[in-house]
This record gives sequence, structure tokens and C-alpha cells, in this order.
Amino acid sequence: MIVMAGLLGHSAHANDTMAVLGAGGLSFTRTDQISMVEEDLYISPSKVEVNYLFRNMSDRNLSTIVAFPMPRIGGSSDFMAGVPDTEKDNFMDFTVEQDGHAIAPQLQQRALVQGIDFTEEVKRQGIPLMPLSEATTKAIAALSPDVIKDWQVKGLIVDVNASEEFGGEPQYVATWELDTVYFWETVFPADRDVKVKHTYKPSLGGTTAMVFVQNGQPTDTFEEYEEKYCIDDAFMKVATRLEKNQAANAGPYYFEQWLSYILTTGSNWFGAIEKFRLTVDKGSEKNYVSFCGEGLKKSGPTTFVMEATDFYPEKDLDILLLVPSSQ
Repeated sequence: MIVMAGLLGHSAHANDTMAVLGAGGLSFTRTDQISMVEEDLYISPSKVEVNYLFRNMSDRNLSTIVAFPMPRIGGSSDFMAGVPDTEKDNFMDFTVEQDGHAIAPQLQQRALVQGIDFTEEVKRQGIPLMPLSEATTKAIAALSPDVIKDWQVKGLIVDVNASEEFGGEPQYVATWELDTVYFWETVFPADRDVKVKHTYKPSLGGTTAMVFVQNGQPTDTFEEYEEKYCIDDAFMKVATRLEKNQAANAGPYYFEQWLSYILTTGSNWFGAIEKFRLTVDKGSEKNYVSFCGEGLKKSGPTTFVMEATDFYPEKDLDILLLVPSSQ
């Protein structure tokens, strides 16, 4: 089941965007010379693939920096994410090609707490920037008591054993958000179309249960979910039935997975996206999915397609999956 109301009207990985390297790091700019003619986006729990067609409308070659921002990771000791490989910089196996030729992108990463940049402070202490890695947790444990205290005050770390319920030795984990941007310099030839392709393994957020429904009723988080994922009555009926069945041991236990994709950076190119195609693959026929959009067509047992012309993204894509634990 899927709901796709509002993606076009109002408008989780991201669109290419023009960028410049400023003193504060990578920032994004707009262009009135290069348009995004086509975007074909495929997104599933195991793979994201994006194929673009860009057009340089000027009469000269344009050299520019192109950036690809990833969804932020971390930010809470309760954060759950299926990051493909937390122990390497390219933790989502991101790849990029232009006109069939592989490009080696550069990587910018920042450690943020409530929007405040602590990247240099984290680096000074020799701590990896990936908050979810085992290497980061081990390095934090070796910090001096003064730094530990200071970082707790700043919200960089938290002691997950601080509660009397657990007791024992302190166990500190990182609670900053990792902001990641891949970028590369390229040339768009004059009056010519350029094909760009990205692939990566998405980071899956999630919970150990369905948190928007309890005992057959919407919870305090329902309004947020309703707006973010466009949950409708039909989807709520399914969620209520699943919850009732699992409470009676009459069905599998369902939990949530979240996928996000940053669409709004596509508006940094000139004009609307002339041809836009979105394919969402829920991964399994046992899964249920809800997200915002219009013009939905079921294209396979697990896939749904939306196509649009002159598409102007004003909202990012957020996808809610209900997944059985036995899967």
C-alpha cells in the first residue's frame, strides 16, 4: 500500500546541485545556464540509482563544482540506522559517472550539534567523524575526564549507562549529526547534453515498533507522520490490523524503516525538471509503504512509479516502510 498525495503540489540521499567552495565549507548556488532536462530516480531499501540529463544552454563551456548532499546521520543515542559500512569514509558506497566515465568525488563531512559546527574540535581530539562507528566509540572512551565533561555539556556525547536502571561503568556514545557532501569539479560543454549517474546504498532509519499507532489509536507522533509521509485512512487501517494481529500472536511483528531523499536541491538548476520519473521499490511484497506524491502507477509487485513534466521540487522525499521482523 502506498500514498502519493502532495509531492507535486507541495513540491532520505539528494539531487545534484551547483556549488561553490567558500570559507565555511561547501555551499550551494543557483545557475541560469545549466538545466536539468531529465531525472530518473529509483529508490529502495537496498539501492538508490539516479540518472540525470543536464543541458548547458550557453555558447561556452562551463566549469563548475557539482555537489551531492547525503541525509544526516546520528544526532541521538536512540538513533537507529542501517548504515552500510560505518568503518569507512565512503560508508554508502557512493559512485558517480559522467557520460559513462567514472569520477572520483571529494568528500566533505561536518560534525553538528543543533546546527553548531564542532568538526575541528572533534578532529583535534583524533575522533573519527562517523558517530556510529565502533572506532569512534573506542576513541571517545579514551578521552580525558575534562574533555568528557566538556563534550557532555556541549551535547557531543552522552553516557548511555547514566540511568540508575542500568548502572555500571560509563559508556559514552557520540550524539552529533554527521553532515556529508560529495562534490567534484566538472565541465559542461557548450550547447550539449551531459549524462550523470549516481548509485549508493541508502541509510535506513527506523524503530523497533510502529510508533504512530498504539492500541488501535493514533499516538502523539501521528500528526507529524501524517504530514511527513501522507498517511491516509487506508494505511492506518492496515497498521491497526497489523498491530492487533501481532498483539494476539496472529501475525508477524512489524517495525518501521525510513528512507529519505533530498529533492529540493534540484531547484538550484535553471527552470523546472522537464521530465521527472520516480520509482519507489518497497523491497518485499510483505512490506507496506507510504509517502507523498501524485500520479501513482503500480509498475510491479513491489514498485510504484510517478512521472511528471516541468517538475519543480519544493519538498524532499520521505518514505515510511512497515517491515515484518521475520523478513
